[in-house]
Amino acid sequence: MSNSISTKEAIETLSLSEKVGQLFMPAAFINDTEEEIQQLEKLISEQHVGGLCFFHSRASAATNFEGKKKIVVNKNSFDTLKNLIKRYQKAATYPLLISIDAEWGLAMRIENTPQYTYAITLGANTKNIDLVYEVGKQIAKDCKAAGIHWNLAPVVDININPNNPVIGYRSFGDDKHNVVAMATAFVKGTQSEGVLTSIKHFPGHGDTATDSHLGLPVIEKSKAELLENELYPFQKLVEEGVDSVMAGHLSVPSLTTDSKLPSSINKDIITGVLRNEMGFDGVVISDALNMHAVSKNYPIKGELEWLAFNAGNDVLCFAEHIEEGIQMILKNASETQINKSLERIWKLKVKAFNEESTIQELTDPSALNRKIAERTLTLHHGTAADISKFKATNFCTLTIKRFGTDQTNQEILDNIFEMRNEVKGETEILLLLTPPQIKPTNKFGFLQEEIDFINELITSKNVVFYHFGNPYALKYFNTDKTTATVIAYQNFKEFQDVATEHFLGNFEAKGELPFKLENSI
Repeated sequence: MSNSISTKEAIETLSLSEKVGQLFMPAAFINDTEEEIQQLEKLISEQHVGGLCFFHSRASAATNFEGKKKIVVNKNSFDTLKNLIKRYQKAATYPLLISIDAEWGLAMRIENTPQYTYAITLGANTKNIDLVYEVGKQIAKDCKAAGIHWNLAPVVDININPNNPVIGYRSFGDDKHNVVAMATAFVKGTQSEGVLTSIKHFPGHGDTATDSHLGLPVIEKSKAELLENELYPFQKLVEEGVDSVMAGHLSVPSLTTDSKLPSSINKDIITGVLRNEMGFDGVVISDALNMHAVSKNYPIKGELEWLAFNAGNDVLCFAEHIEEGIQMILKNASETQINKSLERIWKLKVKAFNEESTIQELTDPSALNRKIAERTLTLHHGTAADISKFKATNFCTLTIKRFGTDQTNQEILDNIFEMRNEVKGETEILLLLTPPQIKPTNKFGFLQEEIDFINELITSKNVVFYHFGNPYALKYFNTDKTTATVIAYQNFKEFQDVATEHFLGNFEAKGELPFKLENSI
């Protein structure tokens, strides 16, 4: 799609209300009803919104991500997405900038699409940054095949807090230099296909124990500490010329005179720190404005949207009160302020729309995921010789995997009882474990009885332990008491194949755990 209007022409020809409309990026859902689709088409044509951010369904959107509503599975999600983008573009007077969170591929939001590895997995591969570039490039190709211009990734938060409920596996790790190197490669890979990026969540969501979808996290650090750590990746990537920065919903008292005002709507933090001190003059996009960290405090419709804009955000993502927001900005903002944001947004649009996409097919992630599996497999405890010696015994294999299954607690307890009986007489056990969920809430989905059973095996028998999933879950297990512990970061087939090759002695583990693991036992 081309956009023949230059930035200068846009500033001269759009009416003031059209200009303000361009600041808004409401959510679009691929599982909407026809009625909801038509409502959004009406909003696009009447309010002249500048873009859309795609999510799977209203049930899985930001504030409901804990799964309170039933999530619909749509086998044809990708085709639905493409058709909806075409429909919404037709409704627009000026081409829409289409965005999505595709940190590990379109699969983050849309089922039956390519899934690449999590950032934490890539973080284990410090020796070969080229693979991160390739991941960015492949994901960008999938975005183009869909009609998406803007991948709201990568996460550049340094995951300092192991109990972080929302960043964790989405971060490249706890080392700022590693985070910068990985994020830069991901951005450059994405840009090589002409797709836009956004680094997030400014000023740094890594050292939090609260999920900003649900409440406001507070970061009690001095400004000097923040400049040394949290702000460091943002500064480095700003210097590299990144397209946009996403402002997170965080309370950071040392950066502002008003500690109760979240960073996403805080002028001291966005205009003061990011723009004036760090020298960023690109697009600032807010994190989703429906998230409870901000939305629950502003019952007057349009007020939150005005505060976000006035703080320095150019794009108001997942704004829910667009008409009222436009009116409030028109009432309170100067024309100069509006024109400055429109100029930034329009430059992004020109950059995005100059890329005519001929890509039709989705990528096949398997070969790249296999390479990543080979580079990241991590020998966390024990030695290759320990595994080789164990392999010569009459060991038995125990697989514990219920990723995404709907078992009742009683069924899980019955299963533990059966497994305990099965291995009663065994002395050597090859344990293959996949945690029930990727997020750390409720101990990664483990029942305490499962954790106790696994630790009982580890302390009473010779166990070689292969872990497929978020490595932060290992804090619940006595890994130092195993014969050996090996980390495969995903439960993909490619990672299972590489782990098998490793156990057979055909393959050496080359990965490094990208954070310090503290035991919770």
